[in-house]
Amino acid sequence: MAASAVTGPAPGLPASAAHRRERASTALSLQVGFVTTFLLVVVVLPIAAVVWKSTGNGWSGFWEVVSSPQAVAALKLSVISATLAVLTTAVFGTIIAWVLVRDSFAGKSLINAIIDLPFALPTIVAGLVIMALYGPRTPLDVTIGSFHFDADITFTRTAIYVALLFVTLPFVVRTVQPVLIELDRELEDAARSLGASGFTTFRRIVLPAILPGVLSGVAMAFARAIGEIGAIVLIAGNLPFKTEAASIHLFYRIEQDPEGAAAVAVVLLAISFGVLLGIGAVRWHVTRHERG
Repeated sequence: MAASAVTGPAPGLPASAAHRRERASTALSLQVGFVTTFLLVVVVLPIAAVVWKSTGNGWSGFWEVVSSPQAVAALKLSVISATLAVLTTAVFGTIIAWVLVRDSFAGKSLINAIIDLPFALPTIVAGLVIMALYGPRTPLDVTIGSFHFDADITFTRTAIYVALLFVTLPFVVRTVQPVLIELDRELEDAARSLGASGFTTFRRIVLPAILPGVLSGVAMAFARAIGEIGAIVLIAGNLPFKTEAASIHLFYRIEQDPEGAAAVAVVLLAISFGVLLGIGAVRWHVTRHERG
């Protein structure tokens, strides 16, 4: 009687290399399929639905909505406010990250916790916090004789700027901190020993190393700021052509004109995506020498 053919590895023996590769390939395919399905359901399909909804009145209706003077003014205000806030947090966030990494002082752990507070607070609570300090009848109102200082900035564009500073600051700090921790300080010591000033050392050694982290934080901060509503809806008000940001314009429009609100949302998505691509290109250019 002929011996039966062996179709697999003998019990107790390790699997063949081909069998292991086949199992690894199957596991990889399952992982890729899971990730693709998850992104499709959570990200791609909702965005596609918004784009489809925005064309409910046709492309002519889409253009009529997004090119209306009120929508254009709201979009401009959002872009300008987000840009100013992000540029400010890029500078001060880097300084704060530097202090937290390079210096030791009492209360450092508390400051680290405070940095993450805008992440933990609901955005509407952030708006209330800002209004409590910079709204009418706040502790900052000071009257000394004939001198009166009024800290009320409610219903102004300054209020939008301050609110966006509050919600975007942690992004740059938290992306720069790990880079500074991993940065080899021997290079800085060598530069100083060769006579380089502190500013020159920072510009030639530290800044190129942390710039990718700064850009990553800026990209995430801008994406957050351009569509922020909770932190600004209370303190900014809804004054068309003055303090009406795009997110607020979208919010008040959605009940009476869902298609128009979706059109404004698509423009905000396009702006955010374009900025992310632009910053990504700059980041790729900055780090090209690391891939060479």
